Amino acid sequence: MKKILVPVDFSTPSENALKVAADLAKKNNAQVCVLHVIELAETLFGSEQFNVDDEQIVFFMKMAKKRFAKFMEKDFLKEIDYKDMVDIGPTSKYISEYAKKENVDMIVMGSTGVSGLEEVLIGSNTEKIVRTSPVPVLVVKKKMEDLSIKQVVFASDFDLESLKAYENAKKFADSFDAQLKLLYVNLPGNQFYSTKEIHEQMRKFLHEAEVELNEENVMIYNDYTIQLGVINGANTLKADLIAMPTHGRRGLSHFFNGSIGEDVVNHSTLPVITFKI
Repeated sequence: MKKILVPVDFSTPSENALKVAADLAKKNNAQVCVLHVIELAETLFGSEQFNVDDEQIVFFMKMAKKRFAKFMEKDFLKEIDYKDMVDIGPTSKYISEYAKKENVDMIVMGSTGVSGLEEVLIGSNTEKIVRTSPVPVLVVKKKMEDLSIKQVVFASDFDLESLKAYENAKKFADSFDAQLKLLYVNLPGNQFYSTKEIHEQMRKFLHEAEVELNEENVMIYNDYTIQLGVINGANTLKADLIAMPTHGRRGLSHFFNGSIGEDVVNHSTLPVITFKI
């Protein structure tokens, strides 16, 4: 891990994310790229390409840079190699483009989550990045004074296409000397599988990963939805972090409607790291 991208909006959640990114950077001798995107209403500049000479846009840029400089006055950044950037554009799109341009290894974002109509109609930039990012996205929900991760839960349906995500999650857990536990969520109705069937699925999956099935590190959690099962199962296991693969809008196997990764990120109080497959 050589480059970590942290999009910030000067909020407390983005400050929490920046602190986690700084801790990861120290641990990995990595550079932190801190990005603030000004998302202005289209009526301010028209539908054509941004006019950087426009007085209003120049004003917003100057205000943002001034606020950015103040935001970056953090003690935890003093020994960190970082660079900052302010630009204008659609936030989630620009974050994705910047991540690709800078060839970052991970994106760290803060989030408070949303619910109800806001979740359905608006969503959040964090969810959009989780859905589209080709690199791992670590979403931080609250302040973490010490980046201590001892127990990681990898939630999946253990289809072979999730194998790469599992391997990346294991590397991340190993970097903290953390224990990695496997979580399968069993649903009622025609999506119910017996313990024997689930263990056989996990055994085939781990055989490809050249890892033996250790039933002590496996949890089968019964719940009404995948999202609830992942969150409740992780809390039952007293996990410090949830790791999971995401397909974006395609869903995972029988995870049918929508992106489970987005739903878990939105509602979990634990930090969540997602791996695109």
